[in-house]
Amino acid sequence: MVDINKYSNVPLYCQLKNLILDKIEKGEFKADSKIPSEQEFCEKYDISRPTVRQAINELTASGHLYKLKGKGTFVSTRKTHIHVKDYTGFTDSILDSNNPAEKNIVSIEVVSSKQDEKLGELFGLKPEMPGEFAAITYINNLGGDVFSLNTSYIPLYHFPDICEDIRLKKPSHDILRGKYPLIPSTSRSVLEVIYTDQKDAAYLKVQPGQPLIRVSNMLYAKNGQPVEYIVSKYRADKCVLNFENHK
Repeated sequence: MVDINKYSNVPLYCQLKNLILDKIEKGEFKADSKIPSEQEFCEKYDISRPTVRQAINELTASGHLYKLKGKGTFVSTRKTHIHVKDYTGFTDSILDSNNPAEKNIVSIEVVSSKQDEKLGELFGLKPEMPGEFAAITYINNLGGDVFSLNTSYIPLYHFPDICEDIRLKKPSHDILRGKYPLIPSTSRSVLEVIYTDQKDAAYLKVQPGQPLIRVSNMLYAKNGQPVEYIVSKYRADKCVLNFENHK
């Protein structure tokens, strides 16, 4: 049994960290359950509040715990491991999915490159030739826990009926019928760390300002035309990116 030993050379805050981690590992502190307060730890182990605070702050920084203002400190759920060697830009694609309507879609909108100039640039549109895009947003979850928010942008000049097709739950072979030259063939990805805004926080069930792993993918047809742009935002407290390289 892990306990606090005041005669050990190991700092007290490190001992408390290990004790809390041991309880998490054994299931005594379950995911999303509230842990004892700083005062309760102080009284139970006869240690100072700064010692307890340092241990909890370090476990919060490492993602093992999270704080809710006015409510206390809670145990984080285990992170979803994303193996980068298995990940491709097609992972969250609408066009490359067999049944895109089966995704957990939260909104289908139409946006213009006039509203978002970056879309026009990404798809190679000239300023005098604005285009409209279907913006299809959906979430990924595991065991009821949301871990990513995804938005797929598809040009309506290539797929004018895509919004209705998705609402009618059409499979991808129907959506792509007669459009085989536009089937996604290659992808280009960019990864960066961003912070949650108010809108994304509501979908991801986190407080604004939480770090996210943002993966942007542009999909191209065999003829080089861009056909889909996907922005996936993964909760940094729920996901681990695993990299594997071979010489």
